[in-house]
Amino acid sequence: MRLTTLDNGLTVATDAMPSVESASVGLWVGVGTRHEKPSENGLAHLIEHMVFKGTAKRDAAAIAREIEDVGGLMNAYTSREQTAYYAKVLADDVPVAIDLISDIVQNSVFDPSELERERSVIVQEIAQVNDTPDDVIFDHFQTAAFPDQGLGRPVLGTSEVVRSVPRQSLVDYVAQSYGGDACILSVAGKVDHDRVVEMAAERFAAMPAKTTRTTEAGRYSGGEIRVERELEQLHVILGFRGTSFDDPDFYTLQVLSMIYGGGMSSRLFQEVREKRGLAYSIYSFTSAYLDDGLLGVYAGTGADEVGEVMPVICDQLRAIPDELDESELARAKIQLKSSLLMSRESTSARCEQLANHFLVHGRLPDLADIIENVEKVDQAAIRAVVERLLSAPPTLTAVGPTRTLESYDAIRARLS
Repeated sequence: MRLTTLDNGLTVATDAMPSVESASVGLWVGVGTRHEKPSENGLAHLIEHMVFKGTAKRDAAAIAREIEDVGGLMNAYTSREQTAYYAKVLADDVPVAIDLISDIVQNSVFDPSELERERSVIVQEIAQVNDTPDDVIFDHFQTAAFPDQGLGRPVLGTSEVVRSVPRQSLVDYVAQSYGGDACILSVAGKVDHDRVVEMAAERFAAMPAKTTRTTEAGRYSGGEIRVERELEQLHVILGFRGTSFDDPDFYTLQVLSMIYGGGMSSRLFQEVREKRGLAYSIYSFTSAYLDDGLLGVYAGTGADEVGEVMPVICDQLRAIPDELDESELARAKIQLKSSLLMSRESTSARCEQLANHFLVHGRLPDLADIIENVEKVDQAAIRAVVERLLSAPPTLTAVGPTRTLESYDAIRARLS
C-alpha cells in the first residue's frame, strides 16, 4: 500500500494486487447525513443520485455508456459519515474510471428537470423503506439512540425535505463538503501508484483544498420508539451505546458481538432459533462512528413469542462474562480474522477498507496490527465491555404488533 497527498489536500492511496487483472477505484468523501442541518436531511443522498444525471460534458446516458463500454461497473452510496463513488474495471481502464468519477463529483450541472425527476425517485425509495419493516426499524433505532441530531436522522431523508430542498442547496453543499482535505481517492488491484497519482493530480486539479462543513458531536441518549402496525411479525431491536472507531474497546466489542449473535454458533442463534424455535432471524451488529457507536440485536419474531425472546436477549448478554470459556472466545476471534483475511481477496473490499481506514485514522491500515488487536481480547476485556454496555440506558425499537412487547422499564430492569 502507498499513500500520496496532492497539493490541494486530496489523498491518493493504492493497494497493489499484481496477480489480478482488474482494479476498483473510488472517491470517498468524509461527509454524510450527520453533516446535514435538519432542513437538509437527505441532501447528501440526493446529491449522490444527481451526480450521475449529467456534467458539463456528459449527460446521464453518456456516463452509463462510457463505463459499460469497457465492461465496468459504477455505483455510489451515502452513509451517516461518508459518501462514496466507486467503479470496478479491468486494469487497463483505470484511467476511464478516474476520469468519470472526477467529472461527476466536480462538474455535475444539477439540471433542474433531472432534479425534479430524481426527487420523485427518492420519494419512492423512502416509501419502499417505510413499507419494509425490517429496513425502517434501523432508522427508528438510530433516531431513538441519537435523537434530535444529525447522527440520528435517516440517510434517505424525509419526503418533505427531498421534495422542497432548493437546487442551490445542492451546489452549496458540494462546494462546502467536497474539499481535498475530506477526500481520498482509493484504488486497489493491478495498478501503478505513480501513474494513479499523476492522473489524480490532473483530473482533480480544480478540487478546493478545504471543507467548511462542521461535524455535530454525537450525543447518545437511548430510549424507545414503538410503531404499531398490522404485521405478521414483530420486528425488534434492543441496543446499547457502543464504541467509536478509535475507542480502546473497539475490537473487544467486535469479538463480543460475534459471541453474542454474530453467527450460527453464537449464543442468540443457538438459544433463540435452534433450541427454542422462536425466530427465523436474530443477530447482533455493531455500528461505529468517529465519536460514538452502537451495539444492537435485531429479532423478527411473533407477537406470541416476543415475551420469551426478550428475556433471552437480556439474559444472554448478562451471562456472557460468567459463562464464557476459552474455546468460545477463540472461535469468535478466528471468525473475525477469517472474515478480514478472506475479504483481502477482493479488489472492491480492499479499496473500501483502505478508504475507510484512512478517513477514520488518517493512516494506511496495518493488517498485522488489526489481527494483534483482535488476539489481545481476553475474558477480562469482555467482562469490562459488557459492564460498560449495561451502564448506559438501552435503546429499544419495535415495529409491528407491539402490544405484547413488555415495557421499556421492564426490559431495562432485566438488564440491571
